[in-house]
Amino acid sequence: MKSIFSCLGAIVFLVSCSPNNVDIDNSLKKYFDENKVNGCFALMDNGTGKFTIYNLSRYRDSSYLPASTFKIVNSLIGLQTGKITNDSMVIKWDGVVRRVADWNKDLTMYEAFRVSAVPYYQEVARRIGKDTMQLWLDSLRYGAKSEKEKFVIRSAIDSFWLDNTLKMTPDQELGLVKQLYFDQLPFFKSHQETVKNAMLFEDSINYRLGYKTGWGFTEQGHALGWIVGWIEENKHPYFFVLNIESPEHDFDMWTVRMKMLKDILKQLGFMQGRM
Repeated sequence: MKSIFSCLGAIVFLVSCSPNNVDIDNSLKKYFDENKVNGCFALMDNGTGKFTIYNLSRYRDSSYLPASTFKIVNSLIGLQTGKITNDSMVIKWDGVVRRVADWNKDLTMYEAFRVSAVPYYQEVARRIGKDTMQLWLDSLRYGAKSEKEKFVIRSAIDSFWLDNTLKMTPDQELGLVKQLYFDQLPFFKSHQETVKNAMLFEDSINYRLGYKTGWGFTEQGHALGWIVGWIEENKHPYFFVLNIESPEHDFDMWTVRMKMLKDILKQLGFMQGRM
């Protein structure tokens, strides 16, 4: 078996695994079948370096539009360049009524990140500009297919992460969030902490759960969903990525992806104060 993380880039993709530290867990297939989706799941135990993976080939070899998981990088670049002054910076609502009610108002960065407001982050990308955005994506090797290649922004600056021109593999998504957790990305530590704070949705006595969701559509019109993040128990982090795809354009992505994530994490022993 070839290396899952084959040194795709010096900055983002530094996690690696081998046949000796991968557990293929086909018992997780039932969660995909019962929700009538294709997809994959991976969890990395940072303490041991061991991976639990369902659908290895999709996880390692297939790439998909990042959709709103790109808000992680968009936020970091916006903060680093000063286009986002802090997580309280407001961008005024443009008055266009959209299907998500939480988007139809003035929002701070923190609020926009947590309700995944596309218009807010489209404006951030426009303020960053194509040349500066490209420079940072090159530095991160974000969306790079190999060590010798790079992703080039060829479509609109405010939609290239939504239109299937930019694609990420699930292992690349996991690698990015792992480095963010440890403040290892090439941004000020304070900016990485700001983004991690926006990602922290659950903070209980038993666990801390941080994540970013994404929802888009493939070239075939299939609904494509992501959740990438970490779960921390006893101050010990585990990193995960869930990627699902449904041929139904009106698929209930909001509900299904989160239910699947929590069902899988519970089966693996998390969220119960036992880890």
